[in-house]
Amino acid sequence: MIEQLPILNLMLFLFTALAIPLFKKKAFKITLWIGFFVLLAVLISSVILMLYVEEFGVFYYHFGAHDRLVGIEFRIDPFSTLFTTIIVGLTLLIYVYSCGDQTEGIAEKEYGRYYILLFILMFSMFGIIYTNDLFNTYVFMEILAITTCSIISIKRKKENYTASFRYVMLNEVGSLSYLFGVALIYMITGYTNIELVHDAIRDVWQLYPANIMTAVGFMVVGIGIKAAVFPFHIWLPDAHSHAPSSSSAILSAIVVKVYLLILVKILFRVFGIDVLNALNIPKVIVLVAGLGMIAGSFFALAQKDIKRMLGYSSVAQIGYILLGIGFMTHLGLTSAFYHIISHGLMKAALFLAVGAIIYVKRVRRVDQMDGIGKIMPIVFTVFSIAALGMIGIPLTSGFLSKFYLGMAALDQGQWIFIVVIIVSGLLNAMYYLPIMISGFLKGATPDPNLSEKHIPNTMLYPIIILGLLILLVGIYPSVILDWIELAANQMM
Repeated sequence: MIEQLPILNLMLFLFTALAIPLFKKKAFKITLWIGFFVLLAVLISSVILMLYVEEFGVFYYHFGAHDRLVGIEFRIDPFSTLFTTIIVGLTLLIYVYSCGDQTEGIAEKEYGRYYILLFILMFSMFGIIYTNDLFNTYVFMEILAITTCSIISIKRKKENYTASFRYVMLNEVGSLSYLFGVALIYMITGYTNIELVHDAIRDVWQLYPANIMTAVGFMVVGIGIKAAVFPFHIWLPDAHSHAPSSSSAILSAIVVKVYLLILVKILFRVFGIDVLNALNIPKVIVLVAGLGMIAGSFFALAQKDIKRMLGYSSVAQIGYILLGIGFMTHLGLTSAFYHIISHGLMKAALFLAVGAIIYVKRVRRVDQMDGIGKIMPIVFTVFSIAALGMIGIPLTSGFLSKFYLGMAALDQGQWIFIVVIIVSGLLNAMYYLPIMISGFLKGATPDPNLSEKHIPNTMLYPIIILGLLILLVGIYPSVILDWIELAANQMM
């Protein structure tokens, strides 16, 4: 029965998306409760799978009982169970938040469609993490791209349509690039199953080095576009800043990370460390990562809109993750996984806190944050905790993820990247600290008509929980570190 849970999770998401239109408008609260219990059930299911895999090891699910050579295969291991649990856990918090913030530019008639898209989004992300097939990954990626585009354009405004159009055009370029790489691999090996491809490439890569290099290039660039890796990030700031705050949190904290997890699977499970080192691929990856860490921070520093600032900040943080991946070591991959989770918590907290500020005060410019800490002390405190984590202050999850990344650089003898991490952290401080200072120390006496009391509890509680999780993971890293190391072991 437990081995059927991955398929049950996917079916729950799909059936929920199909069931939402069946409920009438007056029963929309029932729909919200159903969505909540579905996400909660999948979270429990994912935790059970984590414990099962830890006890009994990796298992596979074959659709229609077909052999992996011709059929579709899911691989359930510490990697897939860890990140599906993180994804659904974060989504559950964001979902609860969104139930209280339904009016942020979304027309009332779009509420149902918004949640339909959300569950299709979850369906595609779980499929990407579970699947052990390159072409099946492409199919789920296309579903994810189309759904994400729709969520961005759910607000019927010109800038949303422009951002979503730019997103879908660039993402289709990324999809075609990835698919061309898959075609090259199939031409060389005759397989699309990831494990069969890996075994074949290990035996024949010296006979087809140009083909392998071309395939790596197309696939990495394709995923890089989708993950907003510098310099392919140009779609991200507009998409994240114009989408509803709950959507911005999902896009930045979860969706972009899913593409980076695809990149991990491609690099480590398809090609393997030995082949990539022989082709000098890691050197290119760490160089691009270092440039992204600095460039993203500089771009964020110049922004006046706080949601665009957070968007560009994500570009820099993606650079951190890419750097850990590019080291191609166990410690580097562990630090990348840790930062994926850490950044997911911090960026979700930041976007949701900003959404609450917009909900109460209707402001979003950086220079309009004066006195926010007096008006909304709880929300702004969580914002500050997440911001301090982004800078890398001790006792936050962000400090430890940067510390592990620095240790990975030191282990490789690449001191220059320790300098890059420090410089990027200082740049983060330059655009986060002024907001915190003005929010707590500036501004007039709080207006009783503008206070935290006007925020629905469904919005406030997820923000508080995220703030506590940032501190919990920062103070007690063993809560997730053992699981992360298990996932990294499966990749090496």
